[in-house]
Amino acid sequence: MADSRLIADQLLVGLGGADNIIDVENCMTRLRVGVRDQDLADVVALRAIDNVIAALPGENFQIVLGPGLVDRVAIDLEAARGAALSADSGPSTADQLADKGSAIRQQNKQRNNTPVKNVLRRVSNIFVPLIPALIACGLIAGINGILSNLATSGSVPWLASLSPIFGVMSSGFFALLAVFVAMNAAREFGGTPIIGGVIGGIIVAPGVVNIVVWGQQLAPGQGGVLGAMAAAILGAYIERWARRWSPDVLALFIVPTLTVVLTGLATLFLLMPAAGWVSVQIGIGATGLLTTAGAFAGFVLGGLFLPLVMTGLHQTLTPIHTTLIEQVGYTTLLPVLAMGGAGQIGAAIAVFFRLRRNTSIGRTIKGALPAGFLGVGEPLIYGVTLPLGRPFITACIGGAFGGAVVGLFDQLGYTVGAIAIGASDLSLFPLLQGSHGWGVAALGYASGLIVAYVVGFVTTWFFGFSRDQLISLNSDDTIDAGLVPAADVAATGGPDVRAPALADSRDRS
Repeated sequence: MADSRLIADQLLVGLGGADNIIDVENCMTRLRVGVRDQDLADVVALRAIDNVIAALPGENFQIVLGPGLVDRVAIDLEAARGAALSADSGPSTADQLADKGSAIRQQNKQRNNTPVKNVLRRVSNIFVPLIPALIACGLIAGINGILSNLATSGSVPWLASLSPIFGVMSSGFFALLAVFVAMNAAREFGGTPIIGGVIGGIIVAPGVVNIVVWGQQLAPGQGGVLGAMAAAILGAYIERWARRWSPDVLALFIVPTLTVVLTGLATLFLLMPAAGWVSVQIGIGATGLLTTAGAFAGFVLGGLFLPLVMTGLHQTLTPIHTTLIEQVGYTTLLPVLAMGGAGQIGAAIAVFFRLRRNTSIGRTIKGALPAGFLGVGEPLIYGVTLPLGRPFITACIGGAFGGAVVGLFDQLGYTVGAIAIGASDLSLFPLLQGSHGWGVAALGYASGLIVAYVVGFVTTWFFGFSRDQLISLNSDDTIDAGLVPAADVAATGGPDVRAPALADSRDRS
């Protein structure tokens, strides 16, 4: 296992020291580190750190480490930064400290308090912690489906006794999904998580079937995760409002009771009916889009997914996926969107062979491809296709054609869906399901993958590089430096950044 503390210490030095770091955030595969002065950061040294797949400079440095490791490094980097700041005993006047604190607050406000960034970060923080459970329960549900089919067909009748056991394991989480969403939402918006859980529990309580609102009978789970998220956010605001005026001696009784009562009434009479309607419209819209214009819709969605991942906007799709899974048992959007990653794999393989003399970029691709085949596309985005420019565009084209194929299956009535989120490419196969069972869904998904691989490869091979760029990237100087010339990248329309090359022979996969 990689030494996260050592990596954090090396990152601290490479980023220009503790004073140069504003904040540290992480998603599933990469760190986002805000820096005050980009010139103090040593990009070459950052890319030379073991287990760093890519490092992209900017006010918000992006350092790709891969799943699992990124969480540990984020914690250790924050700890190392805090320790370094505490150890700094240099003289400071009160005015200097006040000025420094004011500058930090102003920079954070300018960078992170835009409406779009706030929405993305908060939606991500609510749903991303649930992804491991969604994957686990989805895989267990898939195993249970196989066991049930074998038992029903008479091939292995004794498996029938195991099916209820796996069924309970897989369904328990989904039955209480609204509770977990509400707890995370309450925490994210400054409320008490357990009170958020109580509010979410109202939505899934069996007793709501006895309540009639606006002439319609409520149903347990109505509104799903959208209703739970909205209710918990409202509850967090009510809780904070109540704490401001409640006497300390009575706060323990007044605040939670008032929060649950007011939010509960709003949930039952407003949010559940409204969120239920929105959830139904999402289901109708997604299903209708793919059944009536499947090939075209798949082409657009598959082609746009990589730019969404690059900007972080793909996190906003998580509630939609979850809502579809709640409604019909699977999301038809995820297999289509997953084609973006497949197109990128085809593009990366083409880059590998077109730049076969550039061993440094070759090592980068070798290290990032296994993660790509398992559905983690960011190493390839930031380590290969995006810095090179044109290959990122041709990867999107591959994803578009793959998405069109999956969308065509949906349009013909053979829906291709996923019973859980968080996986893609080859790792999505165990989670597939559709209107005609796993086999047809797997056929549709595999067809899309093959087309995305091939189109991504072919378009990158023929259109991914200019003649001058090929000569430059395969020249001895470039190979020795392990870098993509900035001028060549700019000429392709890509960002003016250096491709993170593995300049030594150490294994960074």
